[in-house]
Amino acid sequence: MPDTALDTAFWLTTVAILLLLVLSAFFSGSETALTASSRAKLKAQADRGSRGAKAALKVTEDRERMIGAILLGNNIVNILSAALATSLLTRIFGDSGVALATLGMTLLVLIFGEVMPKTVAITYPEPVATRVAPLIRLVTQVFSPVILVVRTLVNAVLRLFGMRADTTDPLLALREEIAGAIALGHSEGAVEKEDRDRLLGALDLAHRTVDEIMRHRRQVEMIDADLPPDEIINQVLASPHTRLPIFRDTDDNILGVIHAKDLLREVHRLIRGEEGSVRGIENLDILKIAMKPYFVPNTTTLDEQMREFLARRTHFALVVDEYGALLGLITLEDILEEIVGDISDEFDPVKKDSGLTKTEDGAWLVDGAMTIRDLNRAMDWQLPDDEANTVAGLVIHEAQMIPNTGQIFSFHGFRFEVVERRENRITKLKVKPL
Repeated sequence: MPDTALDTAFWLTTVAILLLLVLSAFFSGSETALTASSRAKLKAQADRGSRGAKAALKVTEDRERMIGAILLGNNIVNILSAALATSLLTRIFGDSGVALATLGMTLLVLIFGEVMPKTVAITYPEPVATRVAPLIRLVTQVFSPVILVVRTLVNAVLRLFGMRADTTDPLLALREEIAGAIALGHSEGAVEKEDRDRLLGALDLAHRTVDEIMRHRRQVEMIDADLPPDEIINQVLASPHTRLPIFRDTDDNILGVIHAKDLLREVHRLIRGEEGSVRGIENLDILKIAMKPYFVPNTTTLDEQMREFLARRTHFALVVDEYGALLGLITLEDILEEIVGDISDEFDPVKKDSGLTKTEDGAWLVDGAMTIRDLNRAMDWQLPDDEANTVAGLVIHEAQMIPNTGQIFSFHGFRFEVVERRENRITKLKVKPL
């Protein structure tokens, strides 16, 4: 080793290499911390007054720009440190210094510039992110012109291969991130099934329409406006519902909606009013006290419909298709049940079962009218509900026909057997996972 090897230049170069390794660790750890940190946690800290969290939120708004600046800085310091080490060791050991510099810098960068800072950052992402964000924000502003050129070149190359950057809807990505976190929490035992169903049910309101959960017109109880008053009163008293649609001639001709409390007030007025008598009930005009019907299109999303219910201060709407034909009805309670599950009161008919009965062979007897979503929630299955809302509808869609009793089909990893059929409706199915 020459005597001149350990001169001032040697020590200056050594110090420079060490400083560059520190900068490499800074850039590596910053990238991991800022990408792994939760924006929700950072937002909570920012709301409590943390300047570092506010800076981290600002930096991570444009992740492509942030990562570009970090990678540019990291590559500059790594290449420069490797060049200085090669120059230094070549000066000391001659040509063999190239190999020594390559081996030595690889180990130093790997251990102290990559693995160690990334391990610390992934262990404490939010604390690290809040500390490095102000500096990274400054670096991003300094490298901004270079990043702009690099981003333009990258996008141009991607377009040559038919790809585009930033095609993901941020709201959709956020929803999927939340849903994934909830599902992961449930699989790890941190979130109960009921809590998972409620949270996912609330998230799904924006992606589901009223025709998926409405009560079909076949199940809707209506009152004929031409019935005698005593029959109308008896029908309202016998019904478990407080609001009933009124029709004339055909059930597509909805004239109004009667509320049981309004009917009670009118009966009280006719009987006990100034000129009231028991025979006054014969003068009951059901349309006079009926509310104006509220119609909604079947494509309305559930969250939009819930807001409409709250704004209109009503709980009841009739669902129609694009031609104005009645499809069914939906209530605020129906939407809330998609979040909290079945809601029953003292006037609801007692259900003998939930539509699911287990058989001795391990299969399940399922009511054909049961929705696929309810079945998936009850059994933790993943049957698709894109083409049909009910289990019977799914079988008909896949079979491309109305099956007869006893027919068996296999699709989506399940075996479906038609147990009961009434007219054109499949009323009972036996479902078993394959």
